[in-house]
Amino acid sequence: MTRPPSPSLLRALADLLGAKGFSADADAMAPWLTDWRGKYRGQAAAMLSPATTEEVAAVVRLCAEAGVAIVPQGGNSGMVGGATPDASGNQLLLSLRRMNRVRRIDVKARIAVAEAGVILQAFHDAVLAHGLRFPLTLGGKGSATIGGLVSTNAGGTQVLRHGTMRALVAGIEAVLPDGGIFDGLAPLKKDNRGYDLKHLLCGAEGTLGVVTAAALHLVPAAAARRTAWIGVESPDVALVLLRRLDAAMGRALEGFELIPHACLDAVLRHIPGTRAPLAATHPWHVLAELVGADDAALGDAFEGQLAAAFDAGLVRDVALAKNDRESEDFWRLRDSISEAERVDGPALQHDVSVPVDLMPAFIADNPARIAAAFPGVRTLSFGHLGDGNVHHHVQPPRGGDGAAWIAAHGSDVSRLVYTHVIELGGSISAEHGIGQMKRDILAELDSPARLAALRGVKRGLDPAGIFNPGKLIA
Repeated sequence: MTRPPSPSLLRALADLLGAKGFSADADAMAPWLTDWRGKYRGQAAAMLSPATTEEVAAVVRLCAEAGVAIVPQGGNSGMVGGATPDASGNQLLLSLRRMNRVRRIDVKARIAVAEAGVILQAFHDAVLAHGLRFPLTLGGKGSATIGGLVSTNAGGTQVLRHGTMRALVAGIEAVLPDGGIFDGLAPLKKDNRGYDLKHLLCGAEGTLGVVTAAALHLVPAAAARRTAWIGVESPDVALVLLRRLDAAMGRALEGFELIPHACLDAVLRHIPGTRAPLAATHPWHVLAELVGADDAALGDAFEGQLAAAFDAGLVRDVALAKNDRESEDFWRLRDSISEAERVDGPALQHDVSVPVDLMPAFIADNPARIAAAFPGVRTLSFGHLGDGNVHHHVQPPRGGDGAAWIAAHGSDVSRLVYTHVIELGGSISAEHGIGQMKRDILAELDSPARLAALRGVKRGLDPAGIFNPGKLIA
């Protein structure tokens, strides 16, 4: 059981961090006490903003001695309330945003070390200046930070080829719950010293350690990029197209997004400056992207494959981006889906994964299950077909108070979604984490063996429970 911070602890923290690193001002803290979706609101006794790993360690040591809980936070762009303190006002918010240096970029080894507070877009820009790129991107790249991406094992639109954040992390530096500094930044290809602590910390949502820096794998900057917006009949057809392109293009295929017409329509209605890539209306769309070294060869190969797919009846129509600007316009349509949906009203948002081959079946079958129990609901499924990650949103029946309907029925609807996902061998969280939003349903539906292991790891590394209590595991 953690305790509220004493006046003497707060004075010690203020002395340690100085005016730039310590604030108990309610107005200054207010923007950081609400999650990005506005679903969770909390209170904090103070916001701590250390500038170095050593300051983080000193903060943790003081809090560990006092038994005071710490809630680590990066860009506060998470989707499951994982970086929001509780309502007690007894927790301390630990912001990593001042730790925003790219410490080094090793061009030959294609490794960069970035501190936890580095914003993803800034990191992209920094490595691109050296002819390299970091192959993970997502809609929130302008606010998401490296520490948060590591702590949630973030995914994004390039997982098909490069994997999630865990696959891109070559090493981690973190402060553990006793205040000790784990220096695991060396990018070792072989290391058999027992449990892999960097993999434990990646995806732990700040419950096992405070990530302060990460060594990250880079790839060469793409010399050529080809992007296509493709009209298709169904998710089943899209899966066949994915398999054909993957077999033909190999590692060049980096993105393959599945988008229903309803999502595109919402973006076109609500997001200024957007336009439909295709003249006709199609029930489903695919956004596919290839990268390579030879622009002409890549373009010829892509066009040839799409022409063959058209002849085979897989493609109804296609628009090929003529340049990077048009490619970005296509991706803006994909990245704006959640923003457009919010204008249309509240929705239950489910970030789930199933085996890739079963994703079309889930998209087809789950709406009927929900509608049978809750007539009038509307479902939208979009996401990363290449890695089985479905963003499955359920909207309340039209004509009523949507927020009230979600409050009354939301947990039961989500239980139907998650139960179906688990039946298919999937996961109730694909890339956003568990946080506080999915903590209880994880404890209810997941494997007892998995839950016991998670709880054992938490007790072993953080026996006092001071790191991000109430998140991930009950």
